Amino acid sequence: MLYLQILYSFTSDDITTTIIPITLFAVVAGPLCNFQRFSHIVFWIWLHLLHFNVANQIIDPQEDGKNKSSRPIPAGLISLEDATMLRWALIPICLIVSACYSPQVFGLSFVLTLFIIFYNELKAHEHWISKNFITAVGYACFEIGSTLIAGKNMSRLEPTAISAIFLSLAVFTSTLHAQDFKDVEGDRLIGRQTLPIAFPNLARTSMMLALPLWSICLSRVWGMNTLCTIAFTGYATMVGLRFMTCKTSQAARMSCKLYSVRGVL
Repeated sequence: MLYLQILYSFTSDDITTTIIPITLFAVVAGPLCNFQRFSHIVFWIWLHLLHFNVANQIIDPQEDGKNKSSRPIPAGLISLEDATMLRWALIPICLIVSACYSPQVFGLSFVLTLFIIFYNELKAHEHWISKNFITAVGYACFEIGSTLIAGKNMSRLEPTAISAIFLSLAVFTSTLHAQDFKDVEGDRLIGRQTLPIAFPNLARTSMMLALPLWSICLSRVWGMNTLCTIAFTGYATMVGLRFMTCKTSQAARMSCKLYSVRGVL
């Protein structure tokens, strides 16, 4: 039971921001061919998220000790040595599990593995350009892989799914710095240049403008009725204004959660 608790603690902060949004995306975009596949989708996303998070959290555990003390390494649930062993053991585990679905899912797992190394061990996370690029590509791999598992043919995406993934990638690429506002204090301490640190006013203004504009665009693409368009755009506008006006760390965490809910919608 302790081992399960440790594994869960590596990913618990990302349930609402990553696992739930990508799972729901895959269920709709696949679309889900049968209910049994649902657990496979969640497990595949969680396993690869665990891979990324363990790799990320062994890079600088001292920073986590100062800013995110509830994480498993600073909390003393697992040693740095054991976490490092887990990090490298997860590579073959992810690849073997993915190979059980299709060569295409295996290929996505392999690409994720490369980008996880690039992001963490090769320090792409230290500058906002490389950080945002790797994060966007990684998120797309999560969406494609989970959508393939959801569909009837795990080797091919439906045309609607392809369109949805491209649109999702465009939205995420232009707004993914929403997740960086809550970590500004810790990132500044270790010298990490995220967009909210390098260009704070631009980062906040872009959120205020991009979220409602993308909502209007998506509403037209997917043929939503007027009432849904107003509700969707209104919510996005509210979230965008929060990023512009609410600047404390606690407010940024709430804004990030609301941003994730918008992604689900």
